[in-house]
Amino acid sequence: MRLFVRACVCASLMFAAFGGPAAAQTPVLPILDHIHLNVPDPAKGVEWYQKNFGGTPMTEAPDRLMLGDTRLIFLRNDKGQPSTGSALDHIGFSFADLDAKMKELEANGVKVVTPVRDVAGLFKLGFVEDPWGTRIEVVQDPDKLGLHHVHLRGPDPAAVLAWYKEKFGGEVGKLKGRIDGVTYGGVWILAQRGDAVPSEGHAVDHIGWRTANLTAKIAELKAQGVKITTEPRPLRLASGTTVNYSYLEGPVGAKIEMVQR
Repeated sequence: MRLFVRACVCASLMFAAFGGPAAAQTPVLPILDHIHLNVPDPAKGVEWYQKNFGGTPMTEAPDRLMLGDTRLIFLRNDKGQPSTGSALDHIGFSFADLDAKMKELEANGVKVVTPVRDVAGLFKLGFVEDPWGTRIEVVQDPDKLGLHHVHLRGPDPAAVLAWYKEKFGGEVGKLKGRIDGVTYGGVWILAQRGDAVPSEGHAVDHIGWRTANLTAKIAELKAQGVKITTEPRPLRLASGTTVNYSYLEGPVGAKIEMVQR
């Protein structure tokens, strides 16, 4: 995150040009609909995250938790690669007392990658990792507890954030007045400077947004030159509910799902 703070000093003027209202387009709900993680056993993924980060199981399917307005969904994949260095580098959670939370995580056997440190003008933060390679930033931000952010990666952070704002709306802002980002239902989408590989097959496989008209939204994105990797199609969930979904490619190969529920 420290590298990104420095990068944003140069990028903020470019990104500011995208701070105004988005052009008329097929509406996207102003939330981050879901984050999809690759794990060998979805049931164990649900158990581990609920124990360490909370969330509510969902009746629509047993492979997911609800975190505020966002679903955390687990996809069965025995060969997922670590998220670090991919276009979807890591996810973040916020706690009122980070020191106490980190002690709890350590007691639970969670792998600590970076101990807690206090970043002046920002907040306390540290990094842990789940058993399947998802890098997780833990922060102490009283303004936003729970699921806090998704941190993207790319050679031009301002252009990455501008793309998400243009395609999916959201609110442009600065986290603690320092870090450029776009919020969806209070969850921050941030970006850091660096080379990245496509996210598919990594621990954080993809992220998703929701629209009331998937066919129209995908047609609109196609017209804007966005690469659609899976055309709209139905998916029947364990509960019997049917959703329609499509996949597309975001900046630096970030895999993105659009759904209509």
